[in-house]
Amino acid sequence: MSTRQVWRLARRPVGSIVTDDFLFGSEPIPELRDGQFLLRVRYLSLDPAQRVFIDDREQFLPPVALGAPMRGLVVGVVEKSKKEGIAEGTILSGAGEWADYIISDGTGLTELAAFPGLSLAETFGTFSLVGPAAYFGLLDVTHPQPGETLVVSAAAGGVGQIVGQLGKLKGCQVIGIAGGPKKCAFVTEQLGFDACIDYKSVDVGEALDHLAPEGVDIYFEQVGGPIRNAVMERMKIFGRVSVCGIISEYNTADVDTQSSFWWTIMMRRLTVRGFIFDDYQARFPEAVENLAAWMQSGHLRTRQDIRQGLENAVSSLQDLYSGRNFGKLLLEVTS
Repeated sequence: MSTRQVWRLARRPVGSIVTDDFLFGSEPIPELRDGQFLLRVRYLSLDPAQRVFIDDREQFLPPVALGAPMRGLVVGVVEKSKKEGIAEGTILSGAGEWADYIISDGTGLTELAAFPGLSLAETFGTFSLVGPAAYFGLLDVTHPQPGETLVVSAAAGGVGQIVGQLGKLKGCQVIGIAGGPKKCAFVTEQLGFDACIDYKSVDVGEALDHLAPEGVDIYFEQVGGPIRNAVMERMKIFGRVSVCGIISEYNTADVDTQSSFWWTIMMRRLTVRGFIFDDYQARFPEAVENLAAWMQSGHLRTRQDIRQGLENAVSSLQDLYSGRNFGKLLLEVTS
């Protein structure tokens, strides 16, 4: 393999991303130097934060530079190695690029553990990002207790599906919010949520008044906008909110910084805590061990939405922001 395919950032998007914000092409793969290896990418993880990565604004990592390869989490197989301790055939996952082959010195990559009964897509799709985000974002941030009411937005997505099941394991009443009857049926019938609100067909606030008449103890926030406002208005005093994301606002050029839900936070003395998965990197093994045990025992299920072909990376990411994915969105780059 002397060339690779790669997506590079051509310009910073204004509003929703379009294909012309990126440049897709082939380029030579340089010879390996000592201390490097060649990774063939099997899967690329498509995540909401990737829209943030390409904006020139404050974030937890430097923004992707213009002309640089697009950033993303990957899992792949080492095909050639000149790095001591990294053998050919090793499966590694972590920080990578939108490319079919990556030359690396190993920074940001770790060996992906194999678990009996779990496919590579399930393992990578769950343990690389969404599983730890759900695990720590719910358990460490909000400390759910038996009998409490937990509301999860984007409930059929990669993180939300796990959050709701963890809430049930902790004895909570779990109400999901998702778009469309198919997604709502999935989270109630297959994942065991107590209820699901289809925000596309019913008023979220009115549905919550019926499902949780005494209010909401815990809200796992992922979407922003009117859905967030409807839940926040129904939080109990001393409720807890875990802010994992605000995907509906990532493509908005002008965000209303005077959103009324901040008044609700003050008046009801809510604890609201934002977090990013990197905060818990040192504890990822704890999350992986527990999540894997629940999956292998049948107490936790996950769904992956697997798209095909690196050339479809941008169109697949666009589907993520419009809610057209169903489960954790992965791109199969090579077989």
